[in-house]
Amino acid sequence: MNDNSWMNNPALGGIDPAKLKMLSSLAEQAQGKSQSELLAFLMATMSQSQAGNMSFSPAETEAIINVMKIGKTPRQIQKIDRMCAMIRQARK
Repeated sequence: MNDNSWMNNPALGGIDPAKLKMLSSLAEQAQGKSQSELLAFLMATMSQSQAGNMSFSPAETEAIINVMKIGKTPRQIQKIDRMCAMIRQARK
Protein backbone atom coordinates (compact mmCIF):
# COMPACT_ATOMS: atom_id res chain seq x y z
CA MET A 1 0.00 0.00 0.00
CA ASN A 2 1.34 3.44 -0.95
CA ASP A 3 1.63 6.31 1.50
CA ASN A 4 -0.61 9.10 0.19
CA SER A 5 -0.07 11.41 3.17
CA TRP A 6 1.63 13.90 0.85
CA MET A 7 -1.84 14.72 -0.52
CA ASN A 8 -2.77 16.25 2.84
CA ASN A 9 0.13 18.71 2.86
CA PRO A 10 -1.22 22.26 3.37
CA ALA A 11 0.92 23.48 0.44
CA LEU A 12 -1.43 21.54 -1.84
CA GLY A 13 -4.61 22.96 -0.30
CA GLY A 14 -5.44 25.09 -3.33
CA ILE A 15 -5.27 22.23 -5.81
CA ASP A 16 -8.49 20.59 -6.97
CA PRO A 17 -8.99 17.25 -5.17
CA ALA A 18 -9.68 15.57 -8.54
CA LYS A 19 -6.20 16.58 -9.68
CA LEU A 20 -4.66 15.20 -6.49
CA LYS A 21 -6.55 11.93 -6.94
CA MET A 22 -5.25 11.69 -10.50
CA LEU A 23 -1.69 12.30 -9.24
CA SER A 24 -2.06 9.58 -6.63
CA SER A 25 -3.18 7.14 -9.31
CA LEU A 26 -0.28 8.13 -11.55
CA ALA A 27 2.19 7.69 -8.69
CA GLU A 28 0.93 4.15 -8.20
CA GLN A 29 1.22 3.38 -11.93
CA ALA A 30 4.76 4.81 -12.05
CA GLN A 31 6.05 2.55 -9.27
CA GLY A 32 8.96 0.39 -10.39
CA LYS A 33 9.54 2.05 -13.76
CA SER A 34 13.09 2.85 -14.87
CA GLN A 35 14.01 6.49 -15.49
CA SER A 36 13.57 6.15 -19.27
CA GLU A 37 10.27 4.30 -18.86
CA LEU A 38 9.13 6.93 -16.39
CA LEU A 39 9.92 9.79 -18.77
CA ALA A 40 7.89 8.16 -21.56
CA PHE A 41 5.06 7.43 -19.10
CA LEU A 42 4.99 11.03 -17.86
CA MET A 43 5.06 12.50 -21.36
CA ALA A 44 2.14 10.30 -22.43
CA THR A 45 0.26 11.19 -19.26
CA MET A 46 0.78 14.92 -19.83
CA SER A 47 -0.60 14.61 -23.36
CA GLN A 48 -3.65 12.70 -22.12
CA SER A 49 -4.33 15.16 -19.29
CA GLN A 50 -4.09 18.12 -21.66
CA ALA A 51 -6.47 16.42 -24.09
CA GLY A 52 -8.85 15.86 -21.18
CA ASN A 53 -8.59 19.57 -20.23
CA MET A 54 -6.82 18.81 -16.95
CA SER A 55 -3.66 20.78 -16.56
CA PHE A 56 -1.61 22.14 -13.71
CA SER A 57 -0.55 25.74 -13.36
CA PRO A 58 3.15 26.43 -12.86
CA ALA A 59 2.43 27.25 -9.19
CA GLU A 60 0.56 23.95 -8.71
CA THR A 61 3.38 22.03 -10.38
CA GLU A 62 6.00 23.68 -8.20
CA ALA A 63 4.00 23.01 -5.03
CA ILE A 64 3.55 19.34 -5.94
CA ILE A 65 7.23 18.85 -6.73
CA ASN A 66 8.30 20.59 -3.52
CA VAL A 67 5.98 18.40 -1.44
CA MET A 68 7.24 15.26 -3.19
CA LYS A 69 10.83 16.21 -2.23
CA ILE A 70 10.04 16.31 1.50
CA GLY A 71 11.88 13.57 3.35
CA LYS A 72 13.93 12.53 0.33
CA THR A 73 17.70 12.14 0.36
CA PRO A 74 19.85 14.63 -1.55
CA ARG A 75 20.41 11.96 -4.20
CA GLN A 76 16.67 11.38 -4.59
CA ILE A 77 16.08 15.13 -4.85
CA GLN A 78 18.72 15.31 -7.59
CA LYS A 79 16.89 12.56 -9.48
CA ILE A 80 13.61 14.45 -9.17
CA ASP A 81 15.29 17.64 -10.40
CA ARG A 82 16.86 15.79 -13.36
CA MET A 83 13.50 14.27 -14.26
CA CYS A 84 11.85 17.70 -14.15
CA ALA A 85 14.60 19.14 -16.36
CA MET A 86 14.17 16.32 -18.88
CA ILE A 87 10.42 16.88 -18.99
CA ARG A 88 10.85 20.64 -19.49
CA GLN A 89 13.33 19.95 -22.29
CA ALA A 90 11.03 17.42 -23.96
CA ARG A 91 8.13 19.91 -23.91
CA LYS A 92 10.07 22.43 -26.02
